[in-house]
Amino acid sequence: MTQYITMRILGIDPGSRITGLGVVETCGAELRMIKSECIRPSKNEIAARLVEIYQGVTHIITEYNPEAVAIEQVFFAKNARSALILGQASGSAVCAAAIAGLSVTEYSALQIKQAVVGTGKASKQQVQHMVSALLNLSAATNAALNSDMADALACAICHIHTRQGQTKLTQRRN
Repeated sequence: MTQYITMRILGIDPGSRITGLGVVETCGAELRMIKSECIRPSKNEIAARLVEIYQGVTHIITEYNPEAVAIEQVFFAKNARSALILGQASGSAVCAAAIAGLSVTEYSALQIKQAVVGTGKASKQQVQHMVSALLNLSAATNAALNSDMADALACAICHIHTRQGQTKLTQRRN
């Protein structure tokens, strides 16, 4: 008999200008979007933007009470300065989760695309389409979903699929 894990995961697509957030809940094979939004810091100074990211992630954690956080790894940037700033934005989000006592798991873009679309070479449009299909989003909700929100939701879905796979393996071994 298969035992399903019920969980609520916050997925984060970090960025210094736009940070995507998505909360996904699952019970067995059913996935449901709870919340999706973007943090768009209004300040130009990096320190002020990092505070806004931290506060936005903290707000979502407080309001939606996820069990864990999944965040896309910082891997690619146009130049060293961009990579540093992107890493700081990611660190701000991770810090908010860690202070809340949540476990944080990082996934590469390749892992996320593989888990959601089935191929690590998927385009942003393919990821958005599969996120919409997996979460059974209405046309109106899907129309409001931008790529940053879709990437955050995909990150959460990746974590859920990974955890469910690990649970199945553990059950088979026992």
